Amino acid sequence: MRITNKIMQRNNLANINTNKVYQDALSTQMSTQKKISRPSEDPVVAIRALRLRSNVTEVSQYYSKNIPDAESWLNITEDALKNHSQILTNMISQVTKGANGDLTSSDRQIIMEQLKALSEEIYTTANADYAGRYVFTGYRTDTSLSMTAPEQRLYTITQQLHSGELQKITKVNTGDLLDITEGNYRTMTGVNENSISSVDVYRIQLPYNNCDDATAVTVSYGSTSLNATMRHVDGNPDPYKEAADDKNAVIFVPETGEVLLGETVYSNLVALKDDPNTKADESEFRVSFGKKDWVAGDLRPEHYFACKDQKDGIEYNQEYLGVDAKRQEIEYDVGFNQKIRVNSTADECFQHAIGRCVDDLAVAMEDVINIERVKNSISNKLKLATGTDAELLQQQLDAADKAYTLAKDKCQKLFESSISKVQGFLDDANVAITNCGTRSSKVELIKNRMQNQKTTIETLKSENEDVDITEAAIQLNSAELTYQAALMATGKVMQNTLLNFI
Repeated sequence: MRITNKIMQRNNLANINTNKVYQDALSTQMSTQKKISRPSEDPVVAIRALRLRSNVTEVSQYYSKNIPDAESWLNITEDALKNHSQILTNMISQVTKGANGDLTSSDRQIIMEQLKALSEEIYTTANADYAGRYVFTGYRTDTSLSMTAPEQRLYTITQQLHSGELQKITKVNTGDLLDITEGNYRTMTGVNENSISSVDVYRIQLPYNNCDDATAVTVSYGSTSLNATMRHVDGNPDPYKEAADDKNAVIFVPETGEVLLGETVYSNLVALKDDPNTKADESEFRVSFGKKDWVAGDLRPEHYFACKDQKDGIEYNQEYLGVDAKRQEIEYDVGFNQKIRVNSTADECFQHAIGRCVDDLAVAMEDVINIERVKNSISNKLKLATGTDAELLQQQLDAADKAYTLAKDKCQKLFESSISKVQGFLDDANVAITNCGTRSSKVELIKNRMQNQKTTIETLKSENEDVDITEAAIQLNSAELTYQAALMATGKVMQNTLLNFI
């Protein structure tokens, strides 16, 4: 086969161009620091790069955004719970002081003021928020836990209870004693020791006082539904005596937020037992009631109960009345197919019972103070009285002494029982703190693992995509030398033509 100069020229130009293309590819790798710039250059590297980049993006989302957000939420929650625990510890200290039988009414009044302040602080703490989202309100992170201003809005509420939440209380019946004044004491001839008594009565304490007196109140369990009879706290007949005397009584006292129970009704509720073979909780009973007048600091019912806002017609938490009710748990994706709960719900630690316990103490303390005031007034009047006035005043003073003794004894026992109650609230708070701390520890472990995974996947991504700069530089220099040598060789060969051989 005859090789012509034209063939040599074409071959040399093709080889020089191939070398130039290779040099361009190496130069592109040097500038981009990537092995390929188009998928067609190496489909295997391209596919692996897409997968690794997707993994890096996911891990970065977990490590740089989700996990820090979860940590911040948990830290805010834990700080609020620790503050809550400290407040409850202070409350235990105060109720322990109040249980001292040697204290005067003024001493206990000072203690009560401190307890009220601590109670208010608890619910202020419960409104803790993270980046504008309330941390204890479940899914309704845009709504505060408690009312921020007085409001007129009727809610019908269903409270779900068990027998352990039934209470036995003592009520001192003072008759007309507290109505005695300096101007009418002569007409109060019926006030004597026999008119003073105390009764024990069973009750359901509703989560709120000053409930709506126009809404029907029912107590239901199983297929039984009992309608409550409404009585006012200072009305006639006395609701506490009526409940103590009537074994089948169900009496609603709206001012105090109490449903008083007769002995038979109480026994029926205590006897409720859960059947382990069914999903339903047969030991549960429910109280339906209404509340319309709200004040600042009242806990919003939509965060705790199945209820309905009659103003807007919105129903809340109806799933609570079913057999598979679940907490409103907020979970964060913090790893591949891994979620962690970050929130604690209000019913775990910020119960209504904390404030209601303080309400009971305040009412008992107010009773003692009122009786003591009347007692002192009668005693001062007696010092100046003579004859029949003195006899009547002495009779009234004896009644006041008896009422004062009963009320003070009730108040002291209430302080004593409140120690264990508040300790129970503190135990709940400590459990919530422990759960929150456990979640924080778990997030920390996941964060460390995500950091390691991020490093590993980024290394694999780099090995798959990134070019070895040193090797590429050497290859580029070699390609440049080859290119220059090819140009020189081609130039020398192309200088000779057929005429040089003639």
